[in-house]
Amino acid sequence: MAMEPVKAKSSSLLHSIKLVAWSFLGIRSRAGYQEDLARVNPMHVLAVGLVGVVLLVLGLILLATWVVGK
Repeated sequence: MAMEPVKAKSSSLLHSIKLVAWSFLGIRSRAGYQEDLARVNPMHVLAVGLVGVVLLVLGLILLATWVVGK
């Protein structure tokens, strides 16, 4: 059984969000990784990654403030 090559589909913002979320968790299958490489738009990933990092840092700051404040 021959494997079919991954078709390059247009990258969407939702796909980039899912890609960055999986990257934050650090788990991804090899097949999923190969599919992401074929479909990814680097500018979308950069923008979503930066927003994700800012939200993560702000969430940690709010959590620390809430815990220390009690």
